[in-house]
Amino acid sequence: MKGGHDLGGQLEMGPINPEPESQEPVFHADWERRVFALTLATGMLGKWNIDESRHARERQDPLAYVQNSYYENWLEGLEKLLVEKGLVSIEELGLTANTPGQTTESLSVPNPQTAQKILSFGAHSTIKTDNQPLFGNGDSVLVRASQTTGHTRVPKYAQGVIGTVVAKLGCHSFPDSNALGVHEGKFLYRVVFSGVDLWDHSSTQTEVLIDLWEPYLDGAGN
Repeated sequence: MKGGHDLGGQLEMGPINPEPESQEPVFHADWERRVFALTLATGMLGKWNIDESRHARERQDPLAYVQNSYYENWLEGLEKLLVEKGLVSIEELGLTANTPGQTTESLSVPNPQTAQKILSFGAHSTIKTDNQPLFGNGDSVLVRASQTTGHTRVPKYAQGVIGTVVAKLGCHSFPDSNALGVHEGKFLYRVVFSGVDLWDHSSTQTEVLIDLWEPYLDGAGN
């Protein structure tokens, strides 16, 4: 999906002035801490997966996405999912914190011990398959131009560029399908690109490694 979230590696976007990691606080305001906690807590209800969560944040006006802060985009996505999954109504989102909302659905809410286990171990993305990978180490591959309006993990700056497979990473959950609630596995590869091919002649000493799923790639010969 092309939108305000896909700015990494794009040219002519102007300078950035990031905070040094050693000085940046985990949260810049108390409301960010609450949004983070709400996102984790509602995610444990099992009504959506991580790719659905990312796609929900992406499905807003690109200008709004760019203008929002990091956790404002998290909140935008969370509110969208809560409504779409029928957990709250649009009207309930406008209620005060002291006014409980209503839901007719029975939910399985993890206890503190189960929540701690979920946070500690997460979930595996690998999927067993009897299929064989289409590409091998050393193969030249062309990154397809994305035509989808849905979620994808192909960075825009790599689309239409030829790279070389340097590692086969196994079969993993395919995010484009997972964002739609369809859990299927596709082979994942680590592909190296020359900075010259990605950008321009000023990047002659640069290489970039990107992990890309098989449906993103076409063979480009050797």
